[in-house]
Amino acid sequence: MRFQARIANDTATLLLLAVFIIVLLGIGSREPGGHISEHVDAISIVGAICLLGVYGRWLYRYIQTGRGAEVGGGEVRLPMAFAIVLLAISGIGAALVSDWFVSALEPTIEKLSLTAAFAGIVIVAIAGNAVENVAGIVLAWKGRADLAISVVKNSVAQIAAMLFPVLVLISFVFDDHLTFELEPLFIGALALTALAVWQVSGDGEASEFEGWALVATYLVLATITFFD
Repeated sequence: MRFQARIANDTATLLLLAVFIIVLLGIGSREPGGHISEHVDAISIVGAICLLGVYGRWLYRYIQTGRGAEVGGGEVRLPMAFAIVLLAISGIGAALVSDWFVSALEPTIEKLSLTAAFAGIVIVAIAGNAVENVAGIVLAWKGRADLAISVVKNSVAQIAAMLFPVLVLISFVFDDHLTFELEPLFIGALALTALAVWQVSGDGEASEFEGWALVATYLVLATITFFD
Protein backbone atom coordinates (compact mmCIF):
# COMPACT_ATOMS: atom_id res chain seq x y z
CA MET A 1 0.00 0.00 0.00
CA ARG A 2 1.34 3.41 -0.99
CA PHE A 3 0.32 6.72 0.51
CA GLN A 4 1.63 10.27 0.95
CA ALA A 5 4.67 10.14 3.21
CA ARG A 6 3.92 13.69 4.40
CA ILE A 7 0.80 12.53 6.23
CA ALA A 8 2.63 9.79 8.11
CA ASN A 9 5.66 11.94 8.88
CA ASP A 10 3.57 14.79 10.27
CA THR A 11 1.89 12.40 12.70
CA ALA A 12 5.22 10.86 13.63
CA THR A 13 6.67 14.31 14.35
CA LEU A 14 3.82 15.14 16.74
CA LEU A 15 4.10 11.76 18.44
CA LEU A 16 7.88 12.01 18.79
CA LEU A 17 7.58 15.50 20.30
CA ALA A 18 5.19 14.18 22.95
CA VAL A 19 7.48 11.22 23.63
CA PHE A 20 10.49 13.58 23.81
CA ILE A 21 8.88 15.40 26.73
CA ILE A 22 7.82 12.18 28.45
CA VAL A 23 11.21 10.47 28.11
CA LEU A 24 13.32 13.40 29.30
CA LEU A 25 11.00 14.13 32.21
CA GLY A 26 10.93 10.46 33.16
CA ILE A 27 14.72 10.17 33.13
CA GLY A 28 15.37 13.52 34.78
CA SER A 29 12.87 13.04 37.61
CA ARG A 30 14.53 9.77 38.59
CA GLU A 31 18.10 11.09 38.46
CA PRO A 32 19.73 10.87 41.92
CA GLY A 33 20.42 14.31 43.36
CA GLY A 34 18.59 16.10 40.57
CA HIS A 35 16.04 18.86 40.98
CA ILE A 36 13.76 18.02 38.06
CA SER A 37 11.47 15.93 40.29
CA GLU A 38 10.68 19.12 42.23
CA HIS A 39 9.43 20.88 39.09
CA VAL A 40 7.41 18.18 37.33
CA ASP A 41 4.26 20.32 37.35
CA ALA A 42 5.97 23.34 35.79
CA ILE A 43 7.69 21.24 33.14
CA SER A 44 4.41 19.51 32.32
CA ILE A 45 2.63 22.85 31.88
CA VAL A 46 5.33 24.16 29.53
CA GLY A 47 5.36 20.87 27.63
CA ALA A 48 1.58 20.89 27.26
CA ILE A 49 1.53 24.46 25.95
CA CYS A 50 4.32 23.72 23.46
CA LEU A 51 2.56 20.59 22.22
CA LEU A 52 -0.73 22.42 21.76
CA GLY A 53 1.04 25.22 19.90
CA VAL A 54 2.71 22.84 17.48
CA TYR A 55 -0.48 20.83 17.05
CA GLY A 56 -2.48 23.99 16.37
CA ARG A 57 -0.01 25.10 13.70
CA TRP A 58 -0.09 21.67 12.07
CA LEU A 59 -3.89 21.51 12.22
CA TYR A 60 -4.23 24.92 10.59
CA ARG A 61 -2.03 23.88 7.67
CA TYR A 62 -3.79 20.50 7.46
CA ILE A 63 -7.21 22.18 7.21
CA GLN A 64 -5.95 24.72 4.65
CA THR A 65 -4.45 22.07 2.37
CA GLY A 66 -7.51 19.86 2.80
CA ARG A 67 -10.06 22.44 1.73
CA GLY A 68 -11.68 21.76 -1.59
CA ALA A 69 -10.67 18.11 -1.52
CA GLU A 70 -13.05 15.91 -3.39
CA VAL A 71 -14.43 12.76 -1.82
CA GLY A 72 -16.42 10.35 -3.94
CA GLY A 73 -16.55 12.73 -6.89
CA GLY A 74 -18.24 15.64 -5.10
CA GLU A 75 -16.97 18.46 -3.00
CA VAL A 76 -17.70 17.95 0.69
CA ARG A 77 -17.71 21.01 2.92
CA LEU A 78 -19.27 21.89 6.26
CA PRO A 79 -19.31 25.34 7.84
CA MET A 80 -16.33 25.53 10.19
CA ALA A 81 -18.45 26.61 13.17
CA PHE A 82 -20.86 23.71 12.68
CA ALA A 83 -17.98 21.25 12.30
CA ILE A 84 -16.36 22.46 15.54
CA VAL A 85 -19.64 22.19 17.47
CA LEU A 86 -20.28 18.74 16.05
CA LEU A 87 -16.76 17.65 16.98
CA ALA A 88 -17.15 19.00 20.52
CA ILE A 89 -20.47 17.19 21.03
CA SER A 90 -18.97 13.98 19.66
CA GLY A 91 -15.96 14.31 21.94
CA ILE A 92 -18.10 14.81 25.03
CA GLY A 93 -20.28 11.87 24.07
CA ALA A 94 -17.24 9.67 23.50
CA ALA A 95 -15.82 10.67 26.90
CA LEU A 96 -19.08 9.78 28.67
CA VAL A 97 -19.33 6.44 26.89
CA SER A 98 -15.69 5.65 27.66
CA ASP A 99 -16.21 6.43 31.34
CA TRP A 100 -19.28 4.19 31.40
CA PHE A 101 -17.41 1.42 29.60
CA VAL A 102 -14.44 1.48 31.98
CA SER A 103 -16.74 1.52 35.04
CA ALA A 104 -18.73 -1.42 33.69
CA LEU A 105 -15.50 -3.27 32.96
CA GLU A 106 -14.00 -2.96 36.45
CA PRO A 107 -15.86 -5.94 38.06
CA THR A 108 -14.75 -8.20 35.20
CA ILE A 109 -11.16 -6.99 35.50
CA GLU A 110 -11.14 -7.76 39.23
CA LYS A 111 -12.77 -11.15 38.75
CA LEU A 112 -10.26 -12.20 36.09
CA SER A 113 -7.36 -10.65 38.05
CA LEU A 114 -6.26 -8.56 35.08
CA THR A 115 -3.81 -5.72 35.56
CA ALA A 116 -4.96 -2.16 34.95
CA ALA A 117 -2.24 -1.75 32.30
CA PHE A 118 -3.45 -4.81 30.36
CA ALA A 119 -7.07 -3.67 30.55
CA GLY A 120 -6.19 -0.20 29.30
CA ILE A 121 -3.70 -1.11 26.58
CA VAL A 122 -5.52 -4.18 25.25
CA ILE A 123 -9.22 -4.40 26.15
CA VAL A 124 -10.17 -0.72 26.29
CA ALA A 125 -7.83 0.20 23.42
CA ILE A 126 -9.20 -2.43 21.04
CA ALA A 127 -12.82 -1.69 21.90
CA GLY A 128 -12.34 2.08 21.85
CA ASN A 129 -10.53 2.10 18.50
CA ALA A 130 -12.69 -0.53 16.81
CA VAL A 131 -14.63 1.91 14.63
CA GLU A 132 -11.64 3.81 13.27
CA ASN A 133 -9.65 0.60 12.77
CA VAL A 134 -12.47 -0.96 10.75
CA ALA A 135 -12.85 2.28 8.79
CA GLY A 136 -9.12 2.28 8.05
CA ILE A 137 -9.21 -1.31 6.82
CA VAL A 138 -12.24 -0.68 4.60
CA LEU A 139 -10.71 2.47 3.11
CA ALA A 140 -7.42 0.67 2.43
CA TRP A 141 -9.32 -2.20 0.81
CA LYS A 142 -11.05 0.31 -1.46
CA GLY A 143 -7.66 1.70 -2.48
CA ARG A 144 -8.01 5.01 -0.64
CA ALA A 145 -4.70 4.66 1.17
CA ASP A 146 -4.20 8.35 2.03
CA LEU A 147 -7.55 8.60 3.75
CA ALA A 148 -7.00 5.27 5.54
CA ILE A 149 -3.69 6.48 6.97
CA SER A 150 -5.25 9.79 7.98
CA VAL A 151 -8.10 8.08 9.84
CA VAL A 152 -5.80 5.81 11.81
CA LYS A 153 -2.75 8.00 12.42
CA ASN A 154 -4.43 11.37 12.96
CA SER A 155 -6.25 9.95 15.99
CA VAL A 156 -2.85 9.12 17.47
CA ALA A 157 -1.70 12.69 16.95
CA GLN A 158 -4.91 14.04 18.47
CA ILE A 159 -4.48 11.98 21.64
CA ALA A 160 -0.74 12.63 22.09
CA ALA A 161 -0.50 16.26 20.99
CA MET A 162 -3.97 17.65 21.74
CA LEU A 163 -6.13 15.69 24.18
CA PHE A 164 -3.42 14.70 26.66
CA PRO A 165 -1.90 18.22 26.91
CA VAL A 166 -5.39 19.69 27.34
CA LEU A 167 -6.12 17.25 30.18
CA VAL A 168 -2.77 18.10 31.77
CA LEU A 169 -3.63 21.81 31.83
CA ILE A 170 -7.21 21.22 33.01
CA SER A 171 -6.00 18.96 35.85
CA PHE A 172 -4.23 21.86 37.54
CA VAL A 173 -7.63 23.31 38.40
CA PHE A 174 -8.09 20.33 40.75
CA ASP A 175 -6.08 18.93 43.65
CA ASP A 176 -4.74 15.90 41.72
CA HIS A 177 -2.48 16.88 38.82
CA LEU A 178 -1.91 14.96 35.61
CA THR A 179 1.67 15.30 34.36
CA PHE A 180 3.96 13.90 31.68
CA GLU A 181 5.76 11.79 34.28
CA LEU A 182 5.00 8.12 33.63
CA GLU A 183 6.21 4.75 34.85
CA PRO A 184 9.35 3.41 33.10
CA LEU A 185 7.40 0.59 31.39
CA PHE A 186 5.05 3.03 29.68
CA ILE A 187 7.87 5.43 28.82
CA GLY A 188 9.72 2.64 27.04
CA ALA A 189 6.57 1.41 25.30
CA LEU A 190 5.66 4.89 24.03
CA ALA A 191 9.20 5.71 22.88
CA LEU A 192 9.75 2.45 21.01
CA THR A 193 6.25 2.50 19.52
CA ALA A 194 6.76 6.04 18.22
CA LEU A 195 10.03 5.00 16.58
CA ALA A 196 8.43 1.86 15.11
CA VAL A 197 5.51 3.79 13.63
CA TRP A 198 7.85 6.40 12.15
CA GLN A 199 10.16 3.77 10.66
CA VAL A 200 7.33 1.69 9.18
CA SER A 201 5.21 4.47 7.68
CA GLY A 202 7.71 7.26 7.08
CA ASP A 203 8.59 6.11 3.57
CA GLY A 204 5.01 6.27 2.30
CA GLU A 205 4.75 2.53 1.85
CA ALA A 206 3.27 -0.28 3.95
CA SER A 207 4.03 -3.93 3.31
CA GLU A 208 2.59 -7.12 4.78
CA PHE A 209 5.89 -7.81 6.53
CA GLU A 210 5.76 -4.45 8.30
CA GLY A 211 2.17 -5.07 9.32
CA TRP A 212 3.08 -8.37 10.95
CA ALA A 213 5.99 -6.67 12.70
CA LEU A 214 3.61 -4.12 14.25
CA VAL A 215 1.20 -6.88 15.29
CA ALA A 216 4.08 -8.79 16.91
CA THR A 217 5.16 -5.62 18.75
CA TYR A 218 1.65 -5.17 20.11
CA LEU A 219 1.42 -8.81 21.21
CA VAL A 220 4.70 -8.55 23.11
CA LEU A 221 3.53 -5.37 24.83
CA ALA A 222 0.21 -7.00 25.72
CA THR A 223 2.01 -10.00 27.21
CA ILE A 224 4.29 -7.80 29.31
CA THR A 225 1.39 -5.74 30.67
CA PHE A 226 -0.54 -8.95 31.43
CA PHE A 227 2.18 -9.97 33.89
CA ASP A 228 3.02 -6.46 35.11
